[in-house]
Amino acid sequence: MGTFETVNPGNQPVWVNTNNCKACDICVAVCPAGVLSMVYDDTSTLGAMISIDHPESCIGCNDCELNCPDFAIYVADRKELKEAGLGFAKLTEEAKERQAAILANNYMSLNQGDK
Repeated sequence: MGTFETVNPGNQPVWVNTNNCKACDICVAVCPAGVLSMVYDDTSTLGAMISIDHPESCIGCNDCELNCPDFAIYVADRKELKEAGLGFAKLTEEAKERQAAILANNYMSLNQGDK
């Protein structure tokens, strides 16, 4: 897997190895909390790349990690986050609504405006 470490970089709830990501957007489709989206990226073969727009909303469900065909996305271990004084979020109506909006926007980020 190259030099990328699967170790959490700085107590993040979710992180991605963009070197492994083929931008299939499966993780965006399965995230219930609107944490992930795609952003335009001219260097990607498909013209887009995964973006973790709202890590603070990650509920730790592991759906993104378990469904990634390329082992490119990782969710923190609940115990390690707790030891660092952090934790996962609760699933809120706002997060559900954001996820619905991302899906309606063809999985593209709501943060990037019209490009």
